[in-house]
Amino acid sequence: MRILKILFLFLILTSANCKKNPDTVLVKKNISYLALGDSYTIGQSVSASERYPVILADRLSDADVSVAPPRIIATTGWTTNNLKNGIISAGIDKNKYDVVSLLIGVNNQFQGRSITEYKTQFTELLQMSISFAYGNKDKVFVISIPDYGYTPFGHNNQAKISSSIDQFNAVNKAIVDSMGIKYFDITSISRNGLLDPELVAGDGLHPSGKQYQQWVDLMASGVRAIVKK
Repeated sequence: MRILKILFLFLILTSANCKKNPDTVLVKKNISYLALGDSYTIGQSVSASERYPVILADRLSDADVSVAPPRIIATTGWTTNNLKNGIISAGIDKNKYDVVSLLIGVNNQFQGRSITEYKTQFTELLQMSISFAYGNKDKVFVISIPDYGYTPFGHNNQAKISSSIDQFNAVNKAIVDSMGIKYFDITSISRNGLLDPELVAGDGLHPSGKQYQQWVDLMASGVRAIVKK
């Protein structure tokens, strides 16, 4: 009888503690993550484990959530229109993902496509992203376009590239801000590429795993807040 009383008291105390500190016992599991983009999302010239969506999912899973391996819809060279077509071809279901990220635009800039076209298509992609996240804009985040002017590939034309990238980023940020969506500016990180060659992959153009780690350092707490909502 004494043992039963002790066990009963233990259960009462444990229950009370859980009510006072729910965050210490509630762990979100199997968070589904969809990453949409281009070469920066698929991780051109780095290993699969060094892609930023993979690093981000691992980082979150090391904390107080469990994120399933991300689904990545991205291909090197894709413009906003290519990404839209890729999404359609992939047959992504609406109302399926707990968090969705979008990073797109560098190839629009590189190919000399118009800002007006980018604005229209980026807005459409952002609306599609929201539809994949159960129609909840709070579950979507956007990443700024990196500046490849600060790489061996682009440094000879750095000023022009940087100015153009700034214009495209001004457009996507204005759209994101108007919709109240989370935005992460990683462009400043990419602009350390000439000062620290280890931030650039072996192809002399794309970010290295080290740079992607720095992206995740910047984003992790903000994305953690998104998935815990």
